Amino acid sequence: MGYYIKSVVEIIESNYDNFTDVEKNIADFFIHNNKKQKFSSKDLADKLFVSQASLSRFSQKCGFRGYREFIYQYLEDFVEKEQDVTGNISQVLNTYQELLNKTYSLVDENQIKRIINYLNTVEKVFVCGKGSSGLAANEMELRFMRIGVNIDSITDSDQMKMRSIFHNENSLAIGLSISGNTEEVLYYLFEAHKKNAKTVLITSQNKKAYKNYCDEVILVPSLIHLNHGNVISPQFPISVMVDLIYSYFVKEDKNKKEKLHDDTLRALNIKIEKEENDL
Repeated sequence: MGYYIKSVVEIIESNYDNFTDVEKNIADFFIHNNKKQKFSSKDLADKLFVSQASLSRFSQKCGFRGYREFIYQYLEDFVEKEQDVTGNISQVLNTYQELLNKTYSLVDENQIKRIINYLNTVEKVFVCGKGSSGLAANEMELRFMRIGVNIDSITDSDQMKMRSIFHNENSLAIGLSISGNTEEVLYYLFEAHKKNAKTVLITSQNKKAYKNYCDEVILVPSLIHLNHGNVISPQFPISVMVDLIYSYFVKEDKNKKEKLHDDTLRALNIKIEKEENDL
């Protein structure tokens, strides 16, 4: 696991939309900086044309007590970015590795355990998303259905609106939205919360408003500040997180769940054999 390095850059990115314009200027500096050096609050304030108080407020919004604690952690976890990488293949693969590093920095094992508890106690699971997040929702349904979870995926906007009312305290609603701005997904979670369902949002943004209707907000890396982020599948960060949840879920009562998975494979093979015999 030594290849994965925790970094405060992911914390900055997940809180980016909560910053003022001045704080975004500070955030951009730390996100794109690739030189390890000492940053006194006075020197950096002068360099960025901001006040030292702004640096302190920025640090507190990132979850630190102040700038001194923030910069200590930033320098402690700092990884200099290689500038001599050549070749499109290397750049794309390095971008995927960077996403994995970011996921490692954001993942909360205790939070995953809480999600597993939801999966084990509710009667019905609904997962919704649009576009690439919709594809991830479909895949999540297929994978968890095969190990015994009563789960449906919803990718149509009208379906999300209509089915949002069919919730109760025995259901779990999971919304997938990398941007955190997909209105239909947020509406679905809001309405499900009103019906006392458990609600989970998987997103790259950490907005205070989510806490009003989401029991859990699972943070995944953003593609915005990545080199070659535009050629990386947008569903990749969500797929990695779903894999982590799936892995934890299968680990509990592993023999039973692996048997269910194998039974679905046998069912598919029986169907294929029957069709071949009919030919």
